Amino acid sequence: MRPAGVRPRRAFGLGLAAGAVYFGGTLYWTPDVLSTFGGISLPLAVAAGGLLVAYLALFPAFVAVVVARVCGRIGPAGVLVTPAAWVAAELARRWILGGFPWVLLGSSQAGVTPIVQTASLAGVYGLSALVAVVSAALALAVAGRGRARWVAPAAAACLVGGLAAWGAWRVQEGSLLRGGQVVRVAIVQANVLQNEKWDRQRASDILDRYLTMTREGAARGASLVVWPESSTPFMFEHDPAGRFAITSLAQELGVAMLFGSDQYQPGTPPRFYNSAFLVGPDGQTAAVYRKMHLVPFGEFVPLKRLLFFVTPLVESISDFSPGEAPVVMPLGSNRLSTAICYEVVYPDLVAAFTRRGSQLLITITNDAWYGHSSAPHQHFWQATLRAVEQGRYLVRSANTGISGIVDPYGRVAVKTPIFEQIVATGDVRYLDGQTFYALTGDAFAYACGLVTLLAWWVTRSRATRPARSR
Repeated sequence: MRPAGVRPRRAFGLGLAAGAVYFGGTLYWTPDVLSTFGGISLPLAVAAGGLLVAYLALFPAFVAVVVARVCGRIGPAGVLVTPAAWVAAELARRWILGGFPWVLLGSSQAGVTPIVQTASLAGVYGLSALVAVVSAALALAVAGRGRARWVAPAAAACLVGGLAAWGAWRVQEGSLLRGGQVVRVAIVQANVLQNEKWDRQRASDILDRYLTMTREGAARGASLVVWPESSTPFMFEHDPAGRFAITSLAQELGVAMLFGSDQYQPGTPPRFYNSAFLVGPDGQTAAVYRKMHLVPFGEFVPLKRLLFFVTPLVESISDFSPGEAPVVMPLGSNRLSTAICYEVVYPDLVAAFTRRGSQLLITITNDAWYGHSSAPHQHFWQATLRAVEQGRYLVRSANTGISGIVDPYGRVAVKTPIFEQIVATGDVRYLDGQTFYALTGDAFAYACGLVTLLAWWVTRSRATRPARSR
């Protein structure tokens, strides 16, 4: 007899409902952003946000169908396929339609220092699997039969306890804090409101604010000053006066300056890039990085023909082009890299920087769009995971916050409040060496995908195997 289980259609519905709660609760701020800055009515903004939530909810629905199928063949123990199926779904969410890996389940462990060290082994996907293991074990404790009701929770507790103990030892051992050249960094959080950023009448005042705050950072001993995404109220390469103000200040203070500025490339059609520029202490442009992962509904509109009803949004945003390669920026004998805005939630992109030799991770962003919602906090804590995964210091400069410095163990050394004008300084190290995750990449996540496919295939073969005659 085949064990009783939840029918696939019902499992899909339950998974979809769970996904709607998951993403509706974490992306509730999307309609307000679209309405306030996208130029569309609130009802249409709610509809667009609802479509995003509905799309993302399909991934938990997929997990539910897989788990229901396995449980339907082998009984309640089939729930143990959940961690692999969940990670497989998150990996798919990373790639489908350009990817949107926002608030992966493992991100919930950011700030839990002993546990978060698991990210150095298997990345955020390893943390997602760990959370799913605990959930599956608890489910089995409730719905299981016989020894499984206590063996699974006990095994999960041992796994979590073992990883926590190892993580605590790793942090206490602290070898990552003893190597590499020390550099003092100044983070400029100028707190320019979104409706002021491109006001031509305010451009001079905005630039003066950044220049003055840069002087303050240099006075505190910083040799590297980081401005946020799109911080210049002009295109750096196409505004001689603005460019001279920045390069001459770098020379005067003897500091390197990393900042965001839009970039224009003439052609048919012309192209615009959201870029980051590194100006050295000599005033010369040392490197330029063009953002590769653009923000949907912020820098481009996916599926424009399908989403015809958000035409005002399409017309109101800049249609940027994606960059083509992860650029590592040389600064003297050292190398650094920067992810722009929500690129930092892509673990594989940050890993690509490290593989190319980056010794210091930087991320620049403009989170003014999100107001006082939870989005700036979500963004910040997701960024901290990249430091643990790669074994690097991470510096974050955000226009309105949260800015900060995170050490290679995911501990926050500097953290600013939101919507305050502030210069934050701190010491970081240029580090070499690679974590296990940096060496293996997302191999664990792909292995989970393979396990999920095998579980699906095996249960299918059992379902279609003809009964033996007696």
